[in-house]
Amino acid sequence: MADSRQARIARHGRMFLRIGAVSGFTAVIMGAYGAHVLKTRSGIEHEITTFDSANKYHLIHSLALLAVPLTRQPLMTGSLMTAGILGFCGTGYYYSMTSDATPVKLMPIGGLLLMAGWLAMAL
Repeated sequence: MADSRQARIARHGRMFLRIGAVSGFTAVIMGAYGAHVLKTRSGIEHEITTFDSANKYHLIHSLALLAVPLTRQPLMTGSLMTAGILGFCGTGYYYSMTSDATPVKLMPIGGLLLMAGWLAMAL
C-alpha cells in the first residue's frame, strides 16, 4: 500500500515537472511578445506594467513548479501554483493585450493561490 502511495506521489511530481517546463517555455514566449510587440504600442503604459508583472511572476512560478516533485504534497502544491499562474498571470496577460479590465478583479485570487502554493510547499 505504501508503494502505491509513493508511486502516485511520484507520478504527480513528474506531471508538475512537465507542466513547469511548458509553463516556463510559455513565459519566455510571452516575454518576447511583450518586448517585441506590446512595448511598441503607445498609450498603454499601465497595460505594459501589468504585463511585465504577470510575466515575471509567470517565470518565477514556472521554476517553482520544477521543485514540486520534492514536496510532501505535490498534487496540492502543484495544483495551487498552476491555478495561481493561470489566475494571476493569465488575467494580467489578457488585460495587457486587450485593455479589457473586466477580469482584473480575479488577479488577487490568483495571487492568493500562488501564496497558498508556497505555503503548501513548506508543509
